[in-house]
Amino acid sequence: MDFDTVIIGAGAAGMMCAAQAPGRCLVIEHAKVAGEKIRISGGGRCNFTNIHTSPENYISQNPHFVKSALARYTQWDFIDWIAQNGIAYHEKTLGQLFCDTSANEIISMLTTAIENAGGQVLLNTSVQNVVTIEQGYTLNLNSPNGQTSIDTHNLVVACGGKPIPKMGATDYGLRLAQQFGLSITRTYAGLVPFTFSGKQQEDFNEISGVTVPAKVSTNIASFDEGILFTHRGLSGPASLQASSYWKLGENITISLLDESRLETTIKLAKEKEGRKSPHNILTRLLPARLVPKIIKDLELPARIADVDTNQLTKLCNRLSDWQLAPSGTEGYRTAEVMVGGVDTNGLSSKTMMAKNQKGLYFIGECVDVTGWLGGYNFQWAWSSGWVAGQSIRNLL
Repeated sequence: MDFDTVIIGAGAAGMMCAAQAPGRCLVIEHAKVAGEKIRISGGGRCNFTNIHTSPENYISQNPHFVKSALARYTQWDFIDWIAQNGIAYHEKTLGQLFCDTSANEIISMLTTAIENAGGQVLLNTSVQNVVTIEQGYTLNLNSPNGQTSIDTHNLVVACGGKPIPKMGATDYGLRLAQQFGLSITRTYAGLVPFTFSGKQQEDFNEISGVTVPAKVSTNIASFDEGILFTHRGLSGPASLQASSYWKLGENITISLLDESRLETTIKLAKEKEGRKSPHNILTRLLPARLVPKIIKDLELPARIADVDTNQLTKLCNRLSDWQLAPSGTEGYRTAEVMVGGVDTNGLSSKTMMAKNQKGLYFIGECVDVTGWLGGYNFQWAWSSGWVAGQSIRNLL
């Protein structure tokens, strides 16, 4: 065999696995550089994990699958490794950790670890096909130096999912899984902005750039962070989170204000500032550009004093239970993750190896495990990559 281990994909999961795998290890990457998604994440500072990571922060048809990997290599393990390498970091909101300086520090840490483990990374190289042979696999490659083939005992598929096609993302990992008899769950774009059509889209276009704290709910999940109105629809953390749980044809619910707070504000204004307009009062609670778009069809009176009980109920419903019907999402073009992937029923949760194919591993985003926004997907990459690397170490 040319190699003990070949890893397809030099992203977060693939590089982490290579840093653990002993012996002759080769990482194959079709791009010009390794760790590109690490480099661009978090505005160039990489939201590399979240201190609140737990299995509840992940979407999968088998919610128990993540437990083993996350328990064996935790967020605290990765944080310790970051600290040992002298990489300064800070916490933003909701437990999100970012590098103080640059995401390149993490890429450098991973690259050095791969070199210290005796591995190497081959860039600008694509896999044409994979063939099973006795004791392993043959990969036919296409590189700037021409076509070649290599043999390996272990093959790790870490080539991500479909998001950000301009970076070269493909479904190759899913196709490889199918080649070897593994099932694929339904896949769709996650952590992605909502789009709207018709009059709703026109209204949102006119308030593009407005941000406001809000709770966004789907039929099965709610996220209370912030939303951003765009020329096509809704973005911002709460919207992106909700998109991973939304299905086409369903409504989403936007809660901009707590109903009791709104009722108290309106009733007090009716008593003490009755001549002022509802618009004037509401701009104390919400961005001024947003207010007229929300209340324009409610037929409110000119004076806040004249708002009757029925109108107050409608206003409270609109601001605390605003029902919207997205026409879709922006899709993989702007999505941060792919929801769905290689069916976990075909993988060992303790090793990430395919149950039906010795020496074949699937890790990272191509697996049907999708984290919330805020560093959770990177932690899955570190944990699943570490687990696969340790499994290989134990076999060699």
